[in-house]
Amino acid sequence: MRTTLTVLAMLLLPGLLSAGEPAFTEGAIHVGVVVKDLEASTAFYTQVIGMQKTGQFDVDSGFGEASGLTGGLAFHVDVFKLQDQPEAAQFKLMSFEKDARSPKSTHIQDALGMQYITLNVTDLTPFVARIKAAGVPFLGKTPVPLFDTGRHFVLVQDPDGTFIELIGPMK
Repeated sequence: MRTTLTVLAMLLLPGLLSAGEPAFTEGAIHVGVVVKDLEASTAFYTQVIGMQKTGQFDVDSGFGEASGLTGGLAFHVDVFKLQDQPEAAQFKLMSFEKDARSPKSTHIQDALGMQYITLNVTDLTPFVARIKAAGVPFLGKTPVPLFDTGRHFVLVQDPDGTFIELIGPMK
């Protein structure tokens, strides 16, 4: 019996010890998006959406190939955040200056893969004003009330067709 308990403890102990340790070093998911026109996308995400450009970096052709990111192409990445804080999620834009292989989606069900991002905001009013001023079309009949939560839902697309959900009250 004592041997059985010892063996059982040895089998369970490593799992119990590692259960409290997080598997990830950060609580945020960083997203990289390939865009057709980096300048147009930068303008959209900073001037219309309100993100802040917080950094940039270059990936050389050797690392691009060795890492499997590209077939040996070098590229530039601009980094954006909703808040310029170290723990904030990064939204990284890069361009290879060529046309996309897939057509722009009309609805989220039109393609596989990442289709949209959701941004929860404190007040949709300034976002709606910037979207209108930029001539970006609202999708559906947005802004629409989000059930009886006191919040509204707005759906737009960036210059390459990524859907952007904005959720918050209209103050």
